[in-house]
Amino acid sequence: MDEAQAMDRALGLAWRGWGRVHPNPLVGAVLLRDGRVVGEGFHAEFGGPHAEAAALSTAGEAARGATAVVTLEPCAHVGKQPPCADALIAAGVRRVVYAIADPNPLASGGADRLRASGIDVEHGVGAERAEMQNAAFLHRFRGAGRPYVALKLATSIDARIADSEGRSRWISGPEARDYVHWLRAGFDAIGVGGRTAAVDDASLTVRGAVEPRVAPARVIFDRSLQLSPTSVLARTARDHRTIVFASPDRVQLGKALTALGVELEPAEDLAAALGALEHLGIGSLLVEGGGRLAAALLDAGAVDRLHWIQSPLLLGETGIPAFAGLASTPLASVERWTVVERRALGADSLLVLDREPCSPES
Repeated sequence: MDEAQAMDRALGLAWRGWGRVHPNPLVGAVLLRDGRVVGEGFHAEFGGPHAEAAALSTAGEAARGATAVVTLEPCAHVGKQPPCADALIAAGVRRVVYAIADPNPLASGGADRLRASGIDVEHGVGAERAEMQNAAFLHRFRGAGRPYVALKLATSIDARIADSEGRSRWISGPEARDYVHWLRAGFDAIGVGGRTAAVDDASLTVRGAVEPRVAPARVIFDRSLQLSPTSVLARTARDHRTIVFASPDRVQLGKALTALGVELEPAEDLAAALGALEHLGIGSLLVEGGGRLAAALLDAGAVDRLHWIQSPLLLGETGIPAFAGLASTPLASVERWTVVERRALGADSLLVLDREPCSPES
């Protein structure tokens, strides 16, 4: 196995921490010696051993003289765990290859510490994939003033999220629904528009193979405050954090909701609501509809990633559009998105797109 192949392996290992390590990054590590894997590991739990420590533990004495291939720059600070850079130095590795630099000023500097100890260090192998994997973590250090926003839509192939009667269960199949529950587990919050919350009356919880370390909050963008106190979201607000954004002149009408534990927040517009979420401790948000909210976020340039599940059916022109009211853009100036992933989910198709290309750190 060469270093590029080892990085592929490390990136695959890193995904095993999904839903369990955030707000920390996903990190995987592989130790190579003479082209053979002698140790590997990943960051499995927030507060638990880092990927490098896990890999060194499996390698034992075989780590001496090995090459450590890591998806993120080894940390150089004492947090819940000791510095990974120091652990690599103590283990006697001869070379460290990492994909992307750590943007956290409290944790960065590991590469310099490794070089100062005489270890050969290379940066940039697998950088694009590593940035895509940790997009939400990297977003935190870019000063956007809002959470990382991913939009998930399940549609017909003619881009309808429901039929003419508003029925959407189920457009997609069981494999796609399993994927959505896996996806939810890695976000701080799940968001929907007020009409979607009223019509679907969904719980917006995670019910899948991954049990999130912290259950995602539910966020409803509901300017006119249509959410009923008898809805599932309101009735379970004490069990699952529920935040509702409403027009300031409507907030005073929500006493029945706040009595149930709903956090009712005033917001003049969508931008104000997104900014408030960051102050409420929400660093990443998965929005699941409806069409008008999706279009408003896209028009505002506030969607960082789109997870689009397309099912092999047609609902016709009276079906509910996925991007209702999206502003038109001339072809010559339209923004082109970057494809992150394409794959089948049973009979359905998944397309994942990023708003901007993820370029390696310089």
